[in-house]
Amino acid sequence: MPLIRAIIVDDEPLARERLRHWLSGEPEVVLVGECSQGTEAVTVLRRDRPDLVFLDVQMPGLTGVEVLRALGDAVPPAVVFVTAHEQFAVDAFEVQAVDYLLKPVSRERFKTALSRASQRLGAVRTEAPGSEVKVPDRLAVKHNGRIVFVPVADIDWVGSADNYVELHVGAQTYLMRETMNGIAQRLPVDRFVRVSRTAIVQIARVRQLEPLFHGEYSVELQTGAKVTLSRSHRDQLPRLGLPG
Repeated sequence: MPLIRAIIVDDEPLARERLRHWLSGEPEVVLVGECSQGTEAVTVLRRDRPDLVFLDVQMPGLTGVEVLRALGDAVPPAVVFVTAHEQFAVDAFEVQAVDYLLKPVSRERFKTALSRASQRLGAVRTEAPGSEVKVPDRLAVKHNGRIVFVPVADIDWVGSADNYVELHVGAQTYLMRETMNGIAQRLPVDRFVRVSRTAIVQIARVRQLEPLFHGEYSVELQTGAKVTLSRSHRDQLPRLGLPG
């Protein structure tokens, strides 16, 4: 496997020093950078595009979760959260972190996290160019203080909600920390279609289309919910059964 390019993001010098020392003993890892606060981390991570980041949760500027939100599609393939506060574990799980290390971090836990990160990167790297991207069968979301697993097959449509997306499943709506571009990459392209900047629908859940003005359409789902297919997404009409 190629070398793993890693970056440490932590506002505590001693925490960075410990991780730096441990990483120096790992022949398959090369440390390409360090940051001490969130805003700096966004710039460095966008610029250097590492494979792995050890990311503190609470930092000056931006929190670790806010750093990932700001990165959007530039989030490294393997993220390991490092923090002194276990209550952030749910947030880490929600953004698909490979591990969550509680300070003070032991060498054994560090090795476990690195092994999990290596496995994640191995899976990513073995996908052949041009092959179908693997998508999950279910999505993990935080709901009423718990982690709920939402089957992708049950999602009727997805809507934008500021820094979140809304997963509409029958009469239930789940908020998920994700961008529309990000969620679009995690849904099967053969079953879901983006009909506007703010809406994605499951094709099989569409009941009917109603022409509106200026090339737009009202898309009615089997639940009775309605979203608009915008003029800029008219090229998606054939996927819904109409000529473009």
